[in-house]
Amino acid sequence: MNLSLIPQIKHTDSNNFFLLSGPCAIEGEDMALRIAEHIVTITDDLKIPYVFKGSFKKANRSRLDSFTGIGDEKALKILRKVSETFKIPTVTDIHTEQDAVMAAEYVDVLQIPAFLARQTDLVVAAAETGKTVNIKKGQFMSPESMKHAVNKVTETGNQQAIITDRGTMFGYQDMIVDFRGVPTMKQYAPVVLDVTHSLQQPNQSSGVTGGRPALIGTMARAGIAAGVDGLFIETHFDCANAKSDGANMLDLGLMKKLLTDLVALRTVVNQF
Repeated sequence: MNLSLIPQIKHTDSNNFFLLSGPCAIEGEDMALRIAEHIVTITDDLKIPYVFKGSFKKANRSRLDSFTGIGDEKALKILRKVSETFKIPTVTDIHTEQDAVMAAEYVDVLQIPAFLARQTDLVVAAAETGKTVNIKKGQFMSPESMKHAVNKVTETGNQQAIITDRGTMFGYQDMIVDFRGVPTMKQYAPVVLDVTHSLQQPNQSSGVTGGRPALIGTMARAGIAAGVDGLFIETHFDCANAKSDGANMLDLGLMKKLLTDLVALRTVVNQF
């Protein structure tokens, strides 16, 4: 995978990690632009290659009454506006082959959710759009098994595949990241650590996912030290009232300090 082939991505010669970051879900235009502007300013200052993340639709919900989106086309148009306004690439997750075709008209990277990482038709449909494909490792999958997921992309002729680790199920209500998998998966594709989802506490009795956001800094630093190529961090300026995954997102006001620290750590790691 060649990071520089993602349209409009900047700072690819900085030897920094790259960042996929934004809200869990697109809730409206103003919030998306506000979050993107804040992160663009920071990543330009720190020379971090940046892709804005936002889900146009949340299909994997625990409860029927959970927020799923503001409308597919409306949310995708907001993602396009973010890209056009700040001259940055965007990523969104897809759930069906039809989603792949539709979303590819608006975004630069298509993301395969962890629960769907083994869905061959979905992965192939994403790859056939020619877009970069970010495959999240299933909570139930080994690092070694991600070789086959990547092959589903590359065998279409699309070499633009990324693997994102979002933790492995630890019992019924917790996640754990096994950093031994990072060098294994880097044999197949660039590896991203999904910092915020790795700190989820899923399947609570209420049907609302919990999280441990106080450990975001710890998890992110561990990922950089382990040699990941990129980080995935969901963020919001009002986590308590976010419509999806507010319990494990990073407060937007903490982003600058965290990224500054991580760039400093990456500089040290690069010396080894």
